[in-house]
Amino acid sequence: MLKIKNLHANIEGKEILKGIDLEVRPGEVHAIMGPNGSGKSTLASAIVGRDYVEITEGDILYMGESILEMPPEERALKGIFLSFQYPVEIPGVSMVNFLRAAINEQRKYRGLDPMSPSDFLKLMREKKKLVGIDSALTNRSVNEGFSGGEKKKNEIFQMAMLEPKLSILDETDSGLDIDALRVVAQGVNALKRPDSSTIVITHYQRLLNYIVPDFVHVLYKGRIIRSGGKELALELEEKGYDWLKEEYENSLNGAL
Repeated sequence: MLKIKNLHANIEGKEILKGIDLEVRPGEVHAIMGPNGSGKSTLASAIVGRDYVEITEGDILYMGESILEMPPEERALKGIFLSFQYPVEIPGVSMVNFLRAAINEQRKYRGLDPMSPSDFLKLMREKKKLVGIDSALTNRSVNEGFSGGEKKKNEIFQMAMLEPKLSILDETDSGLDIDALRVVAQGVNALKRPDSSTIVITHYQRLLNYIVPDFVHVLYKGRIIRSGGKELALELEEKGYDWLKEEYENSLNGAL
């Protein structure tokens, strides 16, 4: 599904990612944890092709194909989805028109005819029920006047409608209360398929109580310094991030 090899990336001339290696197979859920400034959101942005991230070394392979030269919109059409840490409002653009345009662009890319209005509305009804989102939200403009929790729920609804192969959730739990977190997590779990994969980026273990990862990776100062199972998230919760300095220094010594 996704293979990242020795990825180095800069933002405004400063190196943020310093040699990331990561492989995500179909059906897997990977959690990436680490303190602020460790490079988690930069990694997500590099995968989806955001233009402020400059790749200086390494490669990103998606479905066996390098995507470094591919514009963000083509990566999206190929099935890569990013749930933003801070979803933006799009006043005047209805959710219905926004999602129908997105779905039909995907269908056009795959050589399919546009989805009929009746089929689209049927799909919306199915996905709203699946992720537990209120119709009052989907009948409004994209994120306009939404609370933080409503914006995050809407991101998961968009993911449900688009059915991506690779979903990247960038701190989806940020700013959510327990009830909203549970609803978002239930939606993510309901969408899990053997042929799709998810990368969950988070500071805290609490999200992983609801979205159970197959693998957990600790990102610190631009490097993945430890990988393990879900028990690694519990260790981070217990110890905090202070112990990572020693792990980071050991990783540097191992690279020399």
